[in-house]
Amino acid sequence: MKRFHYPTLLVAVLLIHVNSASAEDATPTEFKGVYDVDGRLHISLFGTPDGKPLTDGPNDLKPSWSTTGDKIVFFRTPRLTAQVSSWRTTICVINADGSGFRKLTDGTQTDFNPTWSRDGKNHIYFSRRDPAAGRFAAYMTTADANPGDEVPVGDPTSGSYVLSCLKDGRVFVMGWSQTSRDRYFLLTPAAEGKAQMEPVKFAFPLQGLLDRLSVSPSESKVCYELQKGLGAYKYPGRTLYIADFDVATRTVSNPNAITDAEPDPNVLWLYPCWTKDESAVVYYSDKSGKPQLYLYRLADRSTIRVSTNPNATYKHPCAEATPK
Repeated sequence: MKRFHYPTLLVAVLLIHVNSASAEDATPTEFKGVYDVDGRLHISLFGTPDGKPLTDGPNDLKPSWSTTGDKIVFFRTPRLTAQVSSWRTTICVINADGSGFRKLTDGTQTDFNPTWSRDGKNHIYFSRRDPAAGRFAAYMTTADANPGDEVPVGDPTSGSYVLSCLKDGRVFVMGWSQTSRDRYFLLTPAAEGKAQMEPVKFAFPLQGLLDRLSVSPSESKVCYELQKGLGAYKYPGRTLYIADFDVATRTVSNPNAITDAEPDPNVLWLYPCWTKDESAVVYYSDKSGKPQLYLYRLADRSTIRVSTNPNATYKHPCAEATPK
């Protein structure tokens, strides 16, 4: 009779049980999205198996899906370092079927978080760090551009970090203005020195850093991360919110937490994005011990897990044809 080494067998059985239970936690949905898994982009219906990756990496991150539905922009980081602001990244674009890969910047800069305009022009906006000034500035390029074609579109006296876009062509940015104490603006892109920055108002005390905001497709709501206080920038311990947004008055109001209002300071809740019908928000969290995707439904305030491999690292979901 074959003998088993019981401690080894027990560990194997437990691992099988844990992994099976974790995989079963994924709930299939009707929402298609793009996201990165272990540094490669995938498209699937959230909650269903990932299938073949669209890209080979390494470290293809933060995809954004155009409103036209045919293109995806993201950035590639050949080598990650502990200091995020020292990364050298390349803005890249592919067709939604994985064809037509192009590099849009040359990889010598720190270029982050590209997203698409919603005004029908399919411009690509992203944030580039100015190492001399120690801040970011908004840049614009297009899907058929070449490295070096990108242009700054913000106020040169102010920093501006791109968050999301509006249908009228304005860009929602986090800014640092020399003439205003406001931190959030609607930027009207223009040639250097001619851009306009209109302050966004908040109908409640903004007690911390609002980050990675996404405007809903109807522009009636926003979702975002909030880091309590204005101390050192950190990723863990944030809370995700949904709030009302009035474009005419540039006002954010009625915030509601969709993750723990008093979060574990060691856990990530990051990168919320809307589904096209605004019925749900997708994001990622490592509350299970490994970054996984989750979907929050507004109607019943329920949260489901929508990543299927508990041993993989899932990040940065973006729903079909719904730019960040």
